[in-house]
Amino acid sequence: MTYGEGTIERVRPQQFHETVGLEDWRVLGEGACAYFRTGSLAVGAKLVQTISELPGVDSGHPDIDVRHDGVTVRLITLTDDFYGLSERDVELARQITALARTLGIPADPSAVQTVQVTVDALSGPAVVRFWRALLGYDDRANSPEDLIDPQRRGAPFYFQRMDAPRPQRNRVHVDVWVPYDRAEARIADAIAAGGRLVDDSNAPGHWVLADPEGNEACVGTAGWTGPAPARR
Repeated sequence: MTYGEGTIERVRPQQFHETVGLEDWRVLGEGACAYFRTGSLAVGAKLVQTISELPGVDSGHPDIDVRHDGVTVRLITLTDDFYGLSERDVELARQITALARTLGIPADPSAVQTVQVTVDALSGPAVVRFWRALLGYDDRANSPEDLIDPQRRGAPFYFQRMDAPRPQRNRVHVDVWVPYDRAEARIADAIAAGGRLVDDSNAPGHWVLADPEGNEACVGTAGWTGPAPARR
């Protein structure tokens, strides 16, 4: 299946991680990400220029964030009915890694993450409609429960259906997506900083934590390939 034929060959996160040549990349909640430590804006601009000259690069693919000390590249295939990874992303990731190595720019997979805001909703359509208008966001791939920044800069919003009110819990929480090989360290740091583990029954894909006052947050991973994490 190819893009020229109007079809997409989809790639699962674990499949992406197990592909040779993609060691610099980590799949998060919002696609595959890589961070390149350029050390200066000039070197970062040079990397971006070389990426822009690759075949298949267009105005919406990839997303690139340039800062004075590094460049973050995010790859995700977005269509009217699909939001995820494809063979196109795999090939482009390989090419970008090769360019960075040619330029002598190291990658740091531990430096990537994405953050999502999750809202518990009894009446999903009404709540989504409000937040769509307030944020100026768009639906994600025609999903009735996901909103994304059309500029792909702000945190996405996910609306989680509830069947009944849950006054004992906060109704809005943050999901932090980290590389699969950094999740346990991030959780340990949060617990050492005064948090507690609420639930690890869905690990290694998802852990629920709480701060000292009970406000919840989640740590998520995609495409786990390591050993099973220890239960707490």
